[in-house]
Amino acid sequence: MSDSEKLLKRLDAILDRIEPLIPGIPKVSTRFNGGAYHWKSSNHNGYFQKIERPANFRLSDLQCIERQKKLIDRNTQQFLANLPANNVLLWGPKGTGKSSLIKALLNEYQEDGLNLIEVEREDLKDLRAIIEQLSAKQGHFILYCDDLSFEADDASYKALKVVLDGSLTNSFENILIYATSNRRHLLPEYMSDNVASKNIHNELHLNESIEEKISLSERFGIWLSFHPFNQEEYLEIVDYWLKKLNDNIEMNETIKKSSLKWALERGSRSGRSAWQFAKDYTGQQKLKEINDD
Repeated sequence: MSDSEKLLKRLDAILDRIEPLIPGIPKVSTRFNGGAYHWKSSNHNGYFQKIERPANFRLSDLQCIERQKKLIDRNTQQFLANLPANNVLLWGPKGTGKSSLIKALLNEYQEDGLNLIEVEREDLKDLRAIIEQLSAKQGHFILYCDDLSFEADDASYKALKVVLDGSLTNSFENILIYATSNRRHLLPEYMSDNVASKNIHNELHLNESIEEKISLSERFGIWLSFHPFNQEEYLEIVDYWLKKLNDNIEMNETIKKSSLKWALERGSRSGRSAWQFAKDYTGQQKLKEINDD
């Protein structure tokens, strides 16, 4: 036996010992009947992991964003009715309801066969594989990309750009992409980007770097902008959640002051802050009732 043959034999023996230790890809159902899933990337492969207990927000729970609710709800209904519909970008400050709005859609339309599949930013490289798998399946699929943003030297956004460009997504009527971001254009913008912009015959010609940044977000058919809540809206959201958690609680001046102090300490009058305050306040009141008994 030659030296090369001996080496190959030894390598085969090592592989036989190692292979049983490598975790395999979990077997999951290939049927989608409506629900939440998470794409799990695994050694250049991947699978859809069922989320057994997704967030239980309803559209009616989301206050002071009626315009955004109406637009994305209509778009989703069109999608489920096999009518033309758009990919959606929801952008704005944290805590203003972007992610909750998408999750609420699942609770509204899960029984109608809507499947919400969360894809992490680092797994965008798998978009082709994901879409190829889902396009062959029955059902309606929204790919959900949360808190999406890219650094200037991050080329992974190109995978998303290719899909949004229509070479893949528009070919399949059962798939849409809903993404949230703190950035309107998903990429950082710098003052230096404007230096190379030119005014030609009274027309503004943007620098190529600006064009590249804008081109990604422009591939979403619908933009939904979210803005910080004013004090009146914040208190309205607090009042809603207090009643939702305990209908015996009535908003008064003491609660108002406490909720505003809560927001001030966090530097944010957001829907998330209102929800967190309502949970804290309601929990305190119920604990007092238990201790008093």
